[in-house]
Amino acid sequence: MKNYIEKSMTFAEYIKLIDDLLFEGKTTGQNQSEAMFNYGKLNRQRMKRLGNTIELNESLKRKARRAERKMIWLILTEGWCGDAAQNIPTIEKIAAENPNIETRYLLRDENLELMDAYLTNNARSIPKLICLDAETLQEIGTWGPRPEAAINYFYGMRESGMEKLQMMENLQRWYLKDKDKSLQIEFETLIEEWMKKAKVLAARN
Repeated sequence: MKNYIEKSMTFAEYIKLIDDLLFEGKTTGQNQSEAMFNYGKLNRQRMKRLGNTIELNESLKRKARRAERKMIWLILTEGWCGDAAQNIPTIEKIAAENPNIETRYLLRDENLELMDAYLTNNARSIPKLICLDAETLQEIGTWGPRPEAAINYFYGMRESGMEKLQMMENLQRWYLKDKDKSLQIEFETLIEEWMKKAKVLAARN
């Protein structure tokens, strides 16, 4: 995992990459179609809006601040990904509550070997967060590509035979209605679980 950490980006570097590419009329990844560029542009706007408006609940803030052992949240993503745009701003705000939590970013399509070790139902779904103990780089846990309620909603739509474009539109409406509550609730539980596992790993090492 060390080599992936070494070539990963900070959040600021990731955002700069997206902005630089958009300025050139591009997005991340191999597919540089007009549609993908438009997705990238739209999702960058979403990230800006959410970054300015999201407020974490107090319970989540307290739990994030209690993380005593340093963790790295390694996140596989792409600039055009709608789920990434919806979830990453909140993940960043959670990490910002504690200097012991560091986020690092990798582009999925440039790291398929790692991505393929973290498939969701055999799909390269992103964003995918891999929580690592910062000292040992051992895996503590994972999250992604979307909150569990959204995952269940997505698969329900797919099983009904709904067209992909309609599914994506419905999923965005779900995010707007949810207002990030599901993600925050999940991370309250996850942070506690990851801290416990980190302590066990520390005791062994």
